[in-house]
Amino acid sequence: MTTPIGQPTADVTTTTLDQLNTPSVLSGEGGAASLGQADFLRLLTESLLNQDPLEPVDNEEMLAQLAQFSTLEAETASSETLTEIADKLDALTITQEAATAAAQAAAEAAAAAAEAAERAVGGSSDAGETGVIDTPALT
Repeated sequence: MTTPIGQPTADVTTTTLDQLNTPSVLSGEGGAASLGQADFLRLLTESLLNQDPLEPVDNEEMLAQLAQFSTLEAETASSETLTEIADKLDALTITQEAATAAAQAAAEAAAAAAEAAERAVGGSSDAGETGVIDTPALT
């Protein structure tokens, strides 16, 4: 069976309608704030089906509601993105602090090892000495 281009198959249409008609599960937090796009479309469809035919809903009012929903959806997406960025920055800060502490510990260990090596060779750790061994010039 072939379907003309642009015509949805019955399975796709049924699946989409089932998804739209499936009630959302509201969590204990947020209540109405956790309603999604499918819920909004379902409410919009119900309000259009149940409106008074002699006094239909004003198109401007409906467009305003759609614009408000689009704005809310964009703000929610932005908020989620900013939260993800903040989490990544927190992780980066923790990593940088750990790297700084490790570098400082390595520098202290290297200084201690250099000091121990200098003592082992019989050198002194006086500030005036450079630790260079003088050798007589060859003629």
